[in-house]
Amino acid sequence: IKMAPKPRKVLQLLRLRQLHNGVFLKVNKPILQMLKLVQPYVTYGYPSLKTVKELVYKRGFAKVNKQRIPISDNSIISTKLGEKGLYGMEDLIHEIYTVGPHFKQAS
Repeated sequence: IKMAPKPRKVLQLLRLRQLHNGVFLKVNKPILQMLKLVQPYVTYGYPSLKTVKELVYKRGFAKVNKQRIPISDNSIISTKLGEKGLYGMEDLIHEIYTVGPHFKQAS
């Protein structure tokens, strides 16, 4: 896709490197300005709890030893995020939905 350099860089910063990708972001002023810049190329909004749950269960991946591993059971979550107080799939979904203190590690 032909695109100006600035929106292309913003999409990289938002971790949107290919078509049909999605990310959870914490809303703040710089993020909103970046979203305005790439508005013709993206869709954004507030997800419902049901949407977050479906996305994490269906398309959830964890990064373990620099490898993307599908989240198949709670042991993967508890080994990586146990010290943050996240021990299972429901804890992870709650952290992402409520944008809790460990949102960055959870997403």
